[in-house]
Amino acid sequence: MPERKPEPGSPDEWLLYAKSDLALARTDGSPDIMPKMLCFHAQQAAEKALKAVLLAENTDFPNTHNLRFLLDKIPSRIKIPSEVEDAALLTDYAVSSRYPGHLEDITQEDYLEALQLAGVVLEWAEMIVEGNDG
Repeated sequence: MPERKPEPGSPDEWLLYAKSDLALARTDGSPDIMPKMLCFHAQQAAEKALKAVLLAENTDFPNTHNLRFLLDKIPSRIKIPSEVEDAALLTDYAVSSRYPGHLEDITQEDYLEALQLAGVVLEWAEMIVEGNDG
């Protein structure tokens, strides 16, 4: 049986998009792909995962790429692990990584950290959203 398609605009759809961004971020190995672009997709995965949590909690948010702002909007009754809080570091990749001259070269260590942080945020967000489904 085919997997159920998420409701448009739902937290589940935001998580689907976050997973897709994280998959793109994991696409290293091609010399034609700049590491900063991969970090952009890691940031996008974390951003969309946080927005899924906010939607699941019926918390409005503006159009923003600022992960610290999104983390601060999460209701205080939800425990945010320090590893998820650390993902605010990815904010710089949201815009600066997409244009020449705005961000220093990304090291392999930077890239791996971005992947790890985005993965942690996505896993945490899935647990929060799934907890709101019932």
